[in-house]
Amino acid sequence: MPILASPPPPELFSVLGNSKIPQMSSPDRSAVFPLLIDIALSFDGAILGVTLALGAVRAAFKYASTSAALNKIKDAPEVSVSDLRSLIPPSSGDQSETSDDQQRIVVVRGTVKAKTNSNVLTSQETGDKALIIHRSQTYVYSGWKTLFQLTNGHRFLLERSLPKQGADFMRMVPFVIVDDTQPSSSSFVLVNMDGARQPLPLTTVYNRLQPINSSPYAFLQALFFPEYPVGMVDVEKILPPERDLTAVGICSFNNGVPEIKSCQHLPYFLSEMTKDKMIIDLAETTSVIFWGGLIMGCLSAGILGFAAVRAWNRWKLRNHEEREQQQRPDEQRPDQPMVADETEDEDEIPDGALCVICVTRRRVPAFIPCGHVVCCRQCALAVEREVNPKCPVCLQSIRGSMRVYYS
Repeated sequence: MPILASPPPPELFSVLGNSKIPQMSSPDRSAVFPLLIDIALSFDGAILGVTLALGAVRAAFKYASTSAALNKIKDAPEVSVSDLRSLIPPSSGDQSETSDDQQRIVVVRGTVKAKTNSNVLTSQETGDKALIIHRSQTYVYSGWKTLFQLTNGHRFLLERSLPKQGADFMRMVPFVIVDDTQPSSSSFVLVNMDGARQPLPLTTVYNRLQPINSSPYAFLQALFFPEYPVGMVDVEKILPPERDLTAVGICSFNNGVPEIKSCQHLPYFLSEMTKDKMIIDLAETTSVIFWGGLIMGCLSAGILGFAAVRAWNRWKLRNHEEREQQQRPDEQRPDQPMVADETEDEDEIPDGALCVICVTRRRVPAFIPCGHVVCCRQCALAVEREVNPKCPVCLQSIRGSMRVYYS
């Protein structure tokens, strides 16, 4: 484990003035956010509506789990360490194969102590006594303009591929919870940390920034990538003994010794909050999740409804145009074989009778309903085949064309 023997030089902090813990820089945001907005608003916002719908469904599941956890903590009895044996008989606690829902969840408030005083951990940096020591080392990156001016999208992809997290490990010793009112009593509850994933109430005792020694790999990384590591943050957190904590979990007896372990369906296991504060915190979280999911659900319903109505209107308009095209007379259908406009020579056509589009053939058909005679037959058919056909003169929407005969 690398240990900092002396504090980093002052020059390092001047270099790290613009440094940051890995996150998306402003050039990357300017390139990625417009792309995400374009994708979200495509198909009349249908993708955005589906995304909000998925978020609403996820919020609904989260609300259900949070509400269930709130009800379990409300129903859990808050007892002292000495009252556990009367609440949970040892005969019923030896069933280790029962599920979490079938076992009793209790709330115990007490002081944490090491199971054996000789096994207490000691912090290597501060010398403090600890029951749990968690140490993490995180890289600090600093960016500059690279030699090769890559696009923002490529820079974002390359930056995300770099390692961001260093070492992360934890040590602990077996510890118990004793009663606050009777610290000298022999009654205690053993804390089983196996499978516990809830956050722990740890205290930060060491936080240092140490520089990273330069290497050929670091030089290449600084040359080709938009960000490169310049330091590493070393943080150490501990759980000191003699701290008052609240344990919320499943209590059972292991060889006659009361033992409490975490329940995977609860957000708390060891916490400095009391039962009342946990209930208030969970109630606020449940309320935020409920209203957030409701708002996302309403927005998704509105956006998806708008997209569905737009698609339905476009489909009806397309069908209406197809029916009108089928009901036209044979001489007005754009798919009929082309015929010669006039048999006379093109040189004999006056300038005022030439097609305004090709300027080579005589004006023959009249557009419906505006009645303008400005195109030859071939150019009129090309105009009618457009998605939204309009007259080249008045820009009015046309439904077809009709050949005009001069007597």
